[in-house]
Amino acid sequence: MDLQIITPDKELFHGEAKRVTVPGVDGSMGFLDDHAPLITVLKAGAVEVTLPDNKVESFPLKGGVVEVSHNTVIVLAE
Repeated sequence: MDLQIITPDKELFHGEAKRVTVPGVDGSMGFLDDHAPLITVLKAGAVEVTLPDNKVESFPLKGGVVEVSHNTVIVLAE
């Protein structure tokens, strides 16, 4: 799936991901290919990204919003 992590200042990440885990306000949420469409608020925590080579990267955030649609995940982070 395509992933974008964007802050007001810059784009932190844009590329392919096998799995994305975000800190939702009601708990951690994970997304894989063909996830149902979703828009939700995020709390402070870290976005964990599993890359196609199975390497895991982590991006801390203070909160924000995530949108999942058509194998695209967009994180608008604070």
